[in-house]
Amino acid sequence: MLGLGRMKRRELLDSLNRVAADRRRCEVPAATEVLAKMLTSGARTHRIYATSFAALLLLSLIFAVVAAGAVDEDTGVGPPPTLAPGQAPPLPKPSPLSEPRSSSQVGFPTVLTGYVISPSTLGPARVALGQKLFFEARLSGDGTVACATCHDPARAFTDGRPVSVGIHGRIGQRNAPTVLNALYNKAQFWDGRVSTLEQQAALPITNPFEMGSATIDDAVSRIAADQDYQTQFMQAFGRAVNEQDMLSAIAAYERTLASFDSPFDHFIAGDVSAISNSSRRGWELFNGKARCHLCHALTDNQPDITLLMDNDFHNIGIGILRHHVAPLAQRAERELAQGHLPAIDTVAITSEMSVLGRFLVTRMQSDIASFKTPGLRNVLVTGPYFHDGSMQTLWDVMDHYNKGDGVTNPGLDKDMQPLALKEPEIDDVVAFLTSLTSPQYKAIGDQEYARQLALSKVSRPQRDTTRAFGPRPQQPEPSPF
Repeated sequence: MLGLGRMKRRELLDSLNRVAADRRRCEVPAATEVLAKMLTSGARTHRIYATSFAALLLLSLIFAVVAAGAVDEDTGVGPPPTLAPGQAPPLPKPSPLSEPRSSSQVGFPTVLTGYVISPSTLGPARVALGQKLFFEARLSGDGTVACATCHDPARAFTDGRPVSVGIHGRIGQRNAPTVLNALYNKAQFWDGRVSTLEQQAALPITNPFEMGSATIDDAVSRIAADQDYQTQFMQAFGRAVNEQDMLSAIAAYERTLASFDSPFDHFIAGDVSAISNSSRRGWELFNGKARCHLCHALTDNQPDITLLMDNDFHNIGIGILRHHVAPLAQRAERELAQGHLPAIDTVAITSEMSVLGRFLVTRMQSDIASFKTPGLRNVLVTGPYFHDGSMQTLWDVMDHYNKGDGVTNPGLDKDMQPLALKEPEIDDVVAFLTSLTSPQYKAIGDQEYARQLALSKVSRPQRDTTRAFGPRPQQPEPSPF
C-alpha cells in the first residue's frame, strides 16, 4: 500500500468519494478533502500516511454502506429437517442474518481487515450481487442447491448437520465450516486446498456431491440468461456476466461477514461484567492447563483475542480409529494426480480418502489426517464439531481433548496429551467458548447451550477419566511409505 503510485492514489481517493456518496449521512466529504490534499501533496510522508488511512477509512465506509440494512435480530432454529432419500435440503431464504456485518463491532480488527481486504473489491454493487448469488439455486445442476444450502445464515452460516447434503440428497464426507470470518483464513476448506475465497466459491459449483453443475460455464450461462443479473453485473463490474466476476462477487459478499461484538470482546474491551466468573476461569484454562492456545492462537506464548486459530493443520485423532489411513494414503498416491484441484475436491467430499485431510494436498506423510484449525467464534452455534461432525456437544469436544485421543495414531500431533481436567474445569472452558457468540446469535445460542447441557447430563461418549488423568501413551512409529 505504501508503494502506490500517483494513479493508484487517485483511484483510491475516487473510490473513497464514490462510497461516501452512497452514504446519506456523516462528515465524510470533509475528511476526503483533507485526504485529497495529503494524497496529492509533494511531501512523501504525507502521502504514505494518507494512503494507509484512506484505505482503512474506505473499508470502514464500505462496511457501513453494505451493512446499512442489517438488523441485529435474534433468530432461533430447530434441528435440520429430515430428508427423504434423494432429496436436497430446503433452500434458506435471505434474512436480516444474511446482511453484511458492520465494522463498528466491539473487537472488530480494523488493521488486520485492512491487510486482508483490498478496498476496491468491496463496492456496494459487488457485495449486493454476491449476496444474491449466494442464495442462487441456478448455480446448481438442477436448481435446488445454493451456497446458502450448506451455509445458512440462520445457523451462523453452517447447516447444523454432521456432514453436508447436496444435490439429489448426496451425503458428503465433511462438516460445513462457517463462512463467518472466512475472510481472515489463510487457506480455505478443512484441508486448505485453496487460498482465496474466489477459489473456494468455484469448486462446490461443479462438485458432484455439492451443487453438481456439469461445468462452471454451464452455471454462468444460466445466470447470464437473466436480465436482472445482466444489469447487476454491468453495474458492479462494467461488463457482461462472466465466471471471474461471478466468483469475485460471491467472495466480496463473504468478505463482509466479519463476526465479533461478543460478550468476550466486551470483556477484553474493559467490561469485566460482560462474561461470567466461569467464563473468566475458562479463559485462563484455555491459555493454560487446557492447552487450547497451542492451536487456537497465533503463538504458543501469547493469548489470541481475535481469531483464536493458528492458520495451521493438525492431526488430533479424529476418525483415525475408524479408518486405515496408511492404505488410503497409498491409494491416493496411486490414483490422484498431485495438485489437480478438481480431483482433490471431489475426493475430499465424496470418498473415504477424505480422512487423509491435508495429505491430499501436500502428499507429505506428516500431513496424513491433519486438518485446519478452525476459528472458535460462534462455536456454540456451529456444531456438530470437527471436520467430520462427529462430536455433538462442546462437552464431547472437551472430553476428546481431555483424554488426549488418538492412542494408536502414529501421526498424532505432539501437543495432544491427557489434560487431567476436572468436571468443573471442563464446564468453565465450555462457558468461555459460549462467550464467543455474537449478538445476532444470542437467542439460538441460549437454546443450543441448554440443549447441549441437557445432552451432556445423559450422554458423554468421549469421556474417559482413566486416560484423562493418566500418562501420555507411547505412540507407534509411522509405517514406512
